[in-house]
Amino acid sequence: MRRVAILGVGMTKFGKHPEKSLVDLFAEAFFEAFDESNIELKDIEAVYYGNFVGEMTDGSANLSGFIADEIGLKNVPAIRYEGACASSSVAFREAVRAVSAGYYDCVVVGGSEKLLTAETGIGTRALATAVDAIYEMVAGLTFPGVFALAARLYAKEYGIPLERLREMMAHVSIKNHRYGAVNPKSQFYGKYGNLKVEDVLNSRMVCSPITLLDSCPMTDGGSAVIIAEERLAKDAVDTPVYVLGTGQASGGALFRQGRDIVKAIPRRKSAEMAFREAKIQPKDVDFVELHDCFTIAEIIALEAMGFFGYGEACYATEEGATSIDGELPVNPDGGLIGKGHPVGATGVSQIYSAVKQLRGEFKWNQVEDARIAMTDTLGGDFGTLVNIILGVE
Repeated sequence: MRRVAILGVGMTKFGKHPEKSLVDLFAEAFFEAFDESNIELKDIEAVYYGNFVGEMTDGSANLSGFIADEIGLKNVPAIRYEGACASSSVAFREAVRAVSAGYYDCVVVGGSEKLLTAETGIGTRALATAVDAIYEMVAGLTFPGVFALAARLYAKEYGIPLERLREMMAHVSIKNHRYGAVNPKSQFYGKYGNLKVEDVLNSRMVCSPITLLDSCPMTDGGSAVIIAEERLAKDAVDTPVYVLGTGQASGGALFRQGRDIVKAIPRRKSAEMAFREAKIQPKDVDFVELHDCFTIAEIIALEAMGFFGYGEACYATEEGATSIDGELPVNPDGGLIGKGHPVGATGVSQIYSAVKQLRGEFKWNQVEDARIAMTDTLGGDFGTLVNIILGVE
């Protein structure tokens, strides 16, 4: 098996892009990645594309072929991957495996989504298709409901009064909005940089105990990375970032997971797989870009990935352990809450941020001396989990 490295990364500004199609958004991100990769178009042998609900929000389903043609790669294999919010992370992992196995030497991976431009009802209905349609959607369950249930179960499981947990959850929002406010690529650039606990608690209730500021926004955006086998990477760029390990696991419908949703067992399995492949432990990771679709989701993820014990991440967050100057910086780009969540583009946008950090190019919020990063993307209600570990050596 060959080592795989990242040559170039690209990402649109996240926000509202009514004038751009899904193809346009991916192409914009691609050409940013291509410009810094120091290769020629003919070197790229395949397109791996992540998208969740393009046919519902932009009208097209067979997107990978259109994208390949748009970016000048007509006639190369182009494949669309769907794993709900983890769509482009699934695409990235499959692309890495293909290059590592020798099927290709160089490919482009990314995703795009348009949820903010779509009407709220359409976006909500589209996102709800990631829950179980037979038993959950018919009961009216959408994702604020999923994580409201998770927050209540977390409070009960660990003996924390719900109002006390809400205060600790608020610190996730405060931190991630503070970082998103200084990230020019984020949807909330220049906004919400000085939130207080009461601002989060008193914002509009979405699904008790989840408020609007506990939630990530719907977003339009695109992201792309170009990966290659190690020798090509070393010839092309001065600072290749290596893929050290990947993991993926799956879970069933929420009602089948029951009380285990606060343990996020599929995420633990996926993270353990990535750590095993990278031959490292959680303590070796310098920072994490993880799936904070809601504030409680960040807390649950940190525990499932092994960074904190079960029932402990809420206290660690409140105490500043996950701030940029803490023991484990989490979401220094703003995460989904501060940066935005264009579902199909989210996973590779996390990789974009991680690569920029590892190269020392994340000028607006740099993690000092970062050598190893980890990303975490969740699809559905703990149904698809993907973890990626990146390093400069």
